[in-house]
Amino acid sequence: MSETQRETMEYDVVIVGAGPAGLSAAIRLKQLDSDLEVVVLEKGSEVGAHILSGAVLDPCGLDALIPDWKEKGAPLNTPVKDDNFYMLGEAGQIRVPNFPMPPLMNNHGNYIVSMGNVCRWMAEQAEELGVEIFPGMACSELVYDGDVVKGVVAGEFGRNPDGTEGPGYEPGMELHGKYVFISEGVRGSLAKELINKYELSQGHEPQKFGLGMKEIWEIDPAKHKEGSVTHTMGWPLGKNAGGGSFIYHLENNQVYVGFVVHLNYKNPHLFPYMEFQRFKHHPIVKDLLEGGKRVAYGARAISEGGYQSMPKMTVPGAALLGCSVGMVNVPRIKGNHNAMLSGKAAAEAAYEALQAGRSSDELTAYEDEVRSGAIGKDLKKVRNVKPLWSKYGLTASLALGGMDMWTNTFGFSLLGTLGHGKTDAEATEEASKHKPIDYPKPDGKISFDRLTNVSFAATNHEESQPCHLKLADPELPVRENLPKFDGPSARYCPAGVYEFIGEGDDKRFQINFQNCVHCKTCDIKDPAQNINWTTPQGGDGPNYPNM
Repeated sequence: MSETQRETMEYDVVIVGAGPAGLSAAIRLKQLDSDLEVVVLEKGSEVGAHILSGAVLDPCGLDALIPDWKEKGAPLNTPVKDDNFYMLGEAGQIRVPNFPMPPLMNNHGNYIVSMGNVCRWMAEQAEELGVEIFPGMACSELVYDGDVVKGVVAGEFGRNPDGTEGPGYEPGMELHGKYVFISEGVRGSLAKELINKYELSQGHEPQKFGLGMKEIWEIDPAKHKEGSVTHTMGWPLGKNAGGGSFIYHLENNQVYVGFVVHLNYKNPHLFPYMEFQRFKHHPIVKDLLEGGKRVAYGARAISEGGYQSMPKMTVPGAALLGCSVGMVNVPRIKGNHNAMLSGKAAAEAAYEALQAGRSSDELTAYEDEVRSGAIGKDLKKVRNVKPLWSKYGLTASLALGGMDMWTNTFGFSLLGTLGHGKTDAEATEEASKHKPIDYPKPDGKISFDRLTNVSFAATNHEESQPCHLKLADPELPVRENLPKFDGPSARYCPAGVYEFIGEGDDKRFQINFQNCVHCKTCDIKDPAQNINWTTPQGGDGPNYPNM
């Protein structure tokens, strides 16, 4: 706990993160008891500014939380009309028919949405119920009372680059809660602290991750097919990495074009961002985008470990929600519905505890509901898809994973529950074991260099603050990562934050933290786990319009 003296505010429940999980928890708490004091703290400049998702939304989470969401104007405007799945080669593609796929893969009844706009709408619903929402309030510390999580520190501004207090320093406030919900999204800094401090991953498989990159395009109206959903696998990744793409046609002649690279790839020469740019030159994608324009870009890590990687979710006084736990159904490429359901479950557990006169204990009823209820059932059916893919590659995993999903649909599995083994950082092999990959230069029309694209994320960080990307050993990148792994941070970051400058003995590692889009890939993939992502000042980072 910091020695800095701060003002304090007391609440029944303090919620960190205005994503689908945190906002669902806030809404449900006020539905249950309008007198509860509930606050949501959001590090983005506004609700939705840091939200990036595919997204095809399964509305079951909204159905459970706000059954009349249609009447209340929720921005679910584009129902899915058709599903397409392709295996790509370099110049051609094979359409995979829908009929062999398990029912859970069907997108009928789902909607193509901007999750940023969905969260903005949810924030309006929460505020109408009396929830206090403070954007631009990054939560930089947890506050403890012994082993109990008591609250958070939020709104600290004005430190100098060396960490000392600057002339305009504002210490922020301590916000205390009878319960604290951590819903920061994937690999949040406070969730990471709790998982390590309380050893919450003990007895569970390591979490696995993917890097999702996304562009919004405005295309020729003649090519637009509102409600069309396309997923691809295969080229250009091939055997270099797992992953695939999505192309979603939403309203207003706009298309979401996204690419996911699983971060357990071995070859440190792999350049995920350039794989995305190369993908757009496949004929079926290039033909769609030609004559259009890209209007936004962003990137974010995705939790992919699934059922067996969910850590223990509760500690005294606090609970982890949504992607802080990891609730993405990997083959469906969906997690927002589970995030909403987790927020609802956490709220109901906290309400019951408060009604019983309890506070600051472990909300075990919440974890029981997540593991045995709708979320656990959703994730358990697909729990072996990711480890099969990692172990046997794309083709074999499609057959085995499909079979396993079918058997789980009928209530049993021939494979049990498979493990993941290594972390994504441990999966990285030395550069000497792999050939470098030659990537074509972006053409500036369909494909773009990183720094040009990052400008379309509207990311900004006050340069006078301390760098929020902390190195445990500042010399390690040049001493070890460069000779052993060919400096993979210069490639795995989708925003060009990291680079090696100079020659010979003058070689140095530079961090351009102003470019950071808060994807957390560096915190996940660095081979030595030398980079620790922490929160910058509130309001800094990307400003996504409708991701």
